[in-house]
Amino acid sequence: MTDLNAIVSTLTSEDEQRFIHYLEKKNKRNDTKNIQLFKLLAENTLSSKEMCLHIYDSDNKDAYHALRKRLYQSLIDFIANINLEEENSVDMQIIKYILASRTFLIHKKPKIAYQILDKAENLAQEHQLFPILNEIYHTKIQYAYLHPSADLEALILKFRSNQKLHFIEEELNLIYAKIRQTLSDMTYKGKVLDFETILNNTLKEHSIDMSETLSFKSLYQLMTIVSLSAFVTNEYLKIEPFLIDTYQNIKNHKTKDKQLVYHIQVVYMIANTLFRNKKFQKSLEYLEQMKTLMFQQRKKYNSTFKLKYCLLTALNLNYINQQADAIMLLESVKQTRHTDLESLLDIHLSLVMFYIQKSDFKNAKSIFSKFYHTDKYYIEKAGKEWVIKKNLAEIILFIELEDLDLVESRLSSFKRSYFEYLKQINQDRVITFIKLIEFYFKNPEEVTSEKFKNKVEHAFDWIDEKQEDIFVMSFYAWLKSKMESKPLYQTTLKLVKRAQTVN
Repeated sequence: MTDLNAIVSTLTSEDEQRFIHYLEKKNKRNDTKNIQLFKLLAENTLSSKEMCLHIYDSDNKDAYHALRKRLYQSLIDFIANINLEEENSVDMQIIKYILASRTFLIHKKPKIAYQILDKAENLAQEHQLFPILNEIYHTKIQYAYLHPSADLEALILKFRSNQKLHFIEEELNLIYAKIRQTLSDMTYKGKVLDFETILNNTLKEHSIDMSETLSFKSLYQLMTIVSLSAFVTNEYLKIEPFLIDTYQNIKNHKTKDKQLVYHIQVVYMIANTLFRNKKFQKSLEYLEQMKTLMFQQRKKYNSTFKLKYCLLTALNLNYINQQADAIMLLESVKQTRHTDLESLLDIHLSLVMFYIQKSDFKNAKSIFSKFYHTDKYYIEKAGKEWVIKKNLAEIILFIELEDLDLVESRLSSFKRSYFEYLKQINQDRVITFIKLIEFYFKNPEEVTSEKFKNKVEHAFDWIDEKQEDIFVMSFYAWLKSKMESKPLYQTTLKLVKRAQTVN
């Protein structure tokens, strides 16, 4: 059955009201069952069977199924119509110009046709609409014999040049698709792949010259590819200058307003990179830009990106000693109905981390109790790295709650489920960390001893603090707070502060 809930969840409250008005105008009789069904779907409190009973007072499956099909078609029509209304109408205007010009050419009126095609060409060039430009040049070349003043050789040169730009855009799209697929296999299917080699080989295979003028979409995809590489290799410091420099091209790009959804994602990428590089204030500045963009075009994408914006804002606030504000922000959105399940899971796990740092284990446990699905389910929804973080946080929480049996159980389960995978992806540090946690759990009296401190010091292959992953640092801070008998949150902030001042 069509997942109408998922479709309805993409609508803003304003869109919901507009759709109801759309149905009211469309309904030819006083039958308002489609409006009834839509309102029930928007509330999202009843099962499909309960909605059927509510509407028909019986289990009338055939009528209910037909009603859902009609509502589905109405939703698709409505969403298409509002997008046509709100979308920059340049594409449609150019297409009208092309169609009109062809009519005049058929009627042997080349002068009028070419004047119209010139207008279409100027608009298409301004917005870098390469496929549409292809149609314009194709038409101009095809009918050049009718128009003596048409410079055929110049038109062919323009056509070839546009073909090249269109090819670059398409090739970059192919690279983007391949890299996203590779990352998906690594993150959600747990495949062990050499990401850097795959990235380099893919770029070489498509031989793209990045000095060419790229479209807005291509710039976004290029930045995404670079960001994905940093996600896998944890080389956020290396990509920061590239992302910020490339963004300067995008900020003044001719199609930035038309491509608002990409613009928002680009700003989010930069904010996330700055956060991972522990540049929290700068990250918050970009998040403010992101919020401004989210409110453009009648808040068209506000709902889409709200969870990502709130999550990253809260993470930044947490590491600049504004934890109360961070918790308040995430608590305000943790129950949000949203299709972005991955962000919702991140919000809940971040709240667990904040509460553990605050030593509020009761609230941490309360949120953790909502993670009642299997690890397999969460790997499919949020990825293996997320599940590993969740399990580490759970072990730490149970140690703090002194639930000894559960600690033993979770440690054994973690070693059995993930040690082999962690070895394959060269994440021996996580294995070492778990072994140190286990040692502390079994020998808590030794945690403050010099012997244990030396053990920790020699256990890891330490990397530059400036480059160290902030989440890895946060887990290590828990162990360090035990070694120094100091509050966890202050220990975390101190570690982060020290990393920020490293030259």
